[in-house]
Amino acid sequence: MSKAAKTAETIEFPTFDAAKATDQFRSFAEKGVEQSKEAYAKFKSSAEEGQKAVETAMETMKKASTDLSLKSIAAMRANTETDFSYMESLLGAKSLSEVIELQTAYMRKRIEMAVDQVKDMQSASTKAVDELSKPAKDAFEKSMKELKVA
Repeated sequence: MSKAAKTAETIEFPTFDAAKATDQFRSFAEKGVEQSKEAYAKFKSSAEEGQKAVETAMETMKKASTDLSLKSIAAMRANTETDFSYMESLLGAKSLSEVIELQTAYMRKRIEMAVDQVKDMQSASTKAVDELSKPAKDAFEKSMKELKVA
């Protein structure tokens, strides 16, 4: 017998063990399912947090809009009352110098009121923007922290 024939007879090929293959496949499938469940849980959690952020933003927007509307109405009411008061005082004026004096006082008061009203509206608007951006800012910062951890 040749040397090659003797070598071929002594080489052993491993046998295929179906039980081991089934166990490995089952283990692989279980890991895949577990990873899918974890990914779904993270996705669901993120979606719920996003929904809460949107709901909070909508409530804040509603509150800010109401606040700005009430401030606008109050400003219009104050302006109207000042205008009517001025008109009444003009009707009681006895001379041209008194009319000029009333006009000067009225204009000064209206300018002061306008400045105060603009400051008040600006303050309310700034507060509204800060409150509206806070949930989004917090969610972004949380996402960045989670990405750094992962």
